[in-house]
Amino acid sequence: MRRKEGPMAEAAHAITTGAVARRLGVSPTTVRSWDQRYGIGPAVRANGKHRRWAPGDIAMLEEMCRLTAAGVPPGEAARAARATHGGPGAAAPTGPPQNRDAPQTSQTPQTPQTPQTPSPSPRGRQPGSGNGLPLGNVTPECRGLARAAVRLDGPAMESLLEQVVRDYGLVAAWEQVMAPALHAVGRKWASSDDRYVEVEHLLSWHVSTALRRRAVTSPGPFDATNPVVLACVPAEAHTLPLEALAAGLAERGLPYRMFGGAVPVEALIAVVRRSGPAAVVLWSQARSTAAHALATCVADTASGVRGARTTPLVVLAGPGWAGRGAGTGFLRPTGLREALDAILHLYEGLGGGGRRGQGEDPTGF
Repeated sequence: MRRKEGPMAEAAHAITTGAVARRLGVSPTTVRSWDQRYGIGPAVRANGKHRRWAPGDIAMLEEMCRLTAAGVPPGEAARAARATHGGPGAAAPTGPPQNRDAPQTSQTPQTPQTPQTPSPSPRGRQPGSGNGLPLGNVTPECRGLARAAVRLDGPAMESLLEQVVRDYGLVAAWEQVMAPALHAVGRKWASSDDRYVEVEHLLSWHVSTALRRRAVTSPGPFDATNPVVLACVPAEAHTLPLEALAAGLAERGLPYRMFGGAVPVEALIAVVRRSGPAAVVLWSQARSTAAHALATCVADTASGVRGARTTPLVVLAGPGWAGRGAGTGFLRPTGLREALDAILHLYEGLGGGGRRGQGEDPTGF
């Protein structure tokens, strides 16, 4: 337990609020707010006024950071941190804090076919709960991921992402935790004169790692022929949505080939001719990158032996394709789940071999 040497002895090694904030990767305002709102403050103040954080106080703050990153509401996290580290008003710990909104642990059995879905917090957006990010009404898991990202806490992000994918499945984890956190960081970056770029890079890396790990640990494809080709259009470098789709295809045992960002036109046409894909997914993040002439060219590119040539179904994915005339014969899913369902239906209808269905023209995305 802390304070064995006495408060005054620990105070000799105390540091300022600014220094402890830099150490934890949060803002000094957040540290002061935790002290004022939840009693997570130093036991001793210099001259009775200024905060000075001793090693035991910092340990309590570190526990507060760990719990909030896991999605525990700040009030419950503060009570648990005080109980664990003997802070002011501490009560004897009676076990881990109970958070009804937090994801279920592995001790709770779940049916793999119908994973539960995280629900948005009924409290809506809480002041300071996103560490400055414009989150809105999101799930506690998304809020915890955003907090960990702002603190540049890689281990916390890795642990939380692994848990939500395991507990809720890939689609729910992407749509309700990963994507909202990425969008919030992107909005903050765009409105803050390039601040938070380091947050966006680290969060993207950990999301990408979680998605690829899911892809590699999923069952192998039932058929290596006629794969789904995943590629960004030539002027597009955003690959994370395609990585989510790749992980979802792997979960369902569907073959795919990921070619990543900014694939040149000539390379994309060569891929179609050489691999004979059942479908080609073209991702465009912005309208300036969407290329309908390219989509038409890919849709008309044949593969296979003479006399039995076939063409792929082209899937236009991403907001860049919205509001533009794409013609007929293209699939336009509105999200990850719809894209996966449509591609699975394509394979089921063609016995796994995978060939293009004509005349499909859904709207959306």
